Amino acid sequence: MAAPSADRPAAARTLAVAAAGTLLVLVAFTTPLATLPATAAGVHAGPGGQAWILSGMSVGCAAGLLSSGALGDDYGRRRTFLLGAAVLAVGSLLGAAAPDVWLLVLARVVQGLGGAAIVACSLGLIGNAYPDGGPRARATGIWGAALGAGVAIGPFLALGLQAVAGWRLAYVAVALLAVALAAGGRVALAESRSARPRPVDALGTVLLGLGVSALLAGLVEGRSGWTRPGTLVLLVLGAALIAGFVVAEHRSRHPMLDLVLLRRPDFTGALIAALATGAGVLSITSYTPILVEQGLGGSALAGVSAMLAWSGLSALTPLSARWLSGRVSSRIQLVAGLVGCAAGQLALLGLHPSSALVRLLPGLLLAGAANGVLNAALGRQAVSSVPADRAAMGSGANNTARYIGSAIGLALVSITVTQGVGRGGGSDPATLLHGWNTAVLLTAAFSLAGAIIVLLTRTRTTAEAPVPALVR
Repeated sequence: MAAPSADRPAAARTLAVAAAGTLLVLVAFTTPLATLPATAAGVHAGPGGQAWILSGMSVGCAAGLLSSGALGDDYGRRRTFLLGAAVLAVGSLLGAAAPDVWLLVLARVVQGLGGAAIVACSLGLIGNAYPDGGPRARATGIWGAALGAGVAIGPFLALGLQAVAGWRLAYVAVALLAVALAAGGRVALAESRSARPRPVDALGTVLLGLGVSALLAGLVEGRSGWTRPGTLVLLVLGAALIAGFVVAEHRSRHPMLDLVLLRRPDFTGALIAALATGAGVLSITSYTPILVEQGLGGSALAGVSAMLAWSGLSALTPLSARWLSGRVSSRIQLVAGLVGCAAGQLALLGLHPSSALVRLLPGLLLAGAANGVLNAALGRQAVSSVPADRAAMGSGANNTARYIGSAIGLALVSITVTQGVGRGGGSDPATLLHGWNTAVLLTAAFSLAGAIIVLLTRTRTTAEAPVPALVR
């Protein structure tokens, strides 16, 4: 792989396109949060279909992140990034034209596959363009800010476009923006790849993609009943396929994910932190609009505005968190971010039907600030904890852990928060808020458990534990 670029204008262009792509993926991901009632009515989706509309893109992202990152490292990060933008555009157009719920869910999965390639390769491109240290800390801080900005912008954009011409217009807008991203990336991005590309790990790609898809599908279906035969089959099948992936990677001469990396405290610590982030703060804050509308009697606009308190600070704090990189170790930043998220989550306890919306602000603001620190640190660790020519794979592995954690957390939150939501859409606010308080405790426990495990993960100096070359 070429050495990180010293060409500042070229690096700045790479960062701009990579951050814009990440922002767009999160805009697409959050689109249904604000428009779910209208979307469900338009495609005749019941409670199960609505769960799949919300989760379909997660399934696609989680299934494609690691494999698309590995392909980007070996066959070109720019090429894979542009292909991801094209797939995101196609999935978005399918969503805009979907006549029924299951075609819309399929479109969301396709969006997720395209988004996976964009997110994984965006960090790989940044890692190639910026040398390790201060410049990379600043760049990954901007990338982390793009995550929060996408979550902040997506629901408002979807709600505004729905008011103009219905919920489908948001999917058309994402498709057009994805085409613009591909055009901009074609001009601005330079190609980068490993100096020693590996053959495609076909068996590992298939086993991981199918295994993660089955596992996440089982978690989504579990919201309707954990003892249903279909749910149990999906969960067991997913676990078996992922176990098969581990065995295949151990035996492969050219694995997609070399298991030697799991011996590195910085790599495993980042994976644990990403998993805890998904199962913790991301899961509970995703339900803020439901909480506001059905538990506190607010409007859809009030719901996405409350979520903005969290996502807005998630976008701002990574820009300042880069100043911590030379003063505080990444491990301590991860621990502090997870503890801050847990504190913010616990501040959301004790809600009742007469609670004012302002009661949410302290917890959401604290959780948002801490989550921004986490995003910046995770982005940096995903690149620095793997060999230089496997940066996109490192990003894919880290974000896969985040999406799997989110799927687990969302399944648990859905069961507890929505137990008061009737099949006809009605709900008992007191029951829903009781479920919310229970869900807060569960997700805060995930955040704290992640912080404790990362804190206990022993960090070694670079001289003691160099990044393995992973050449077999």
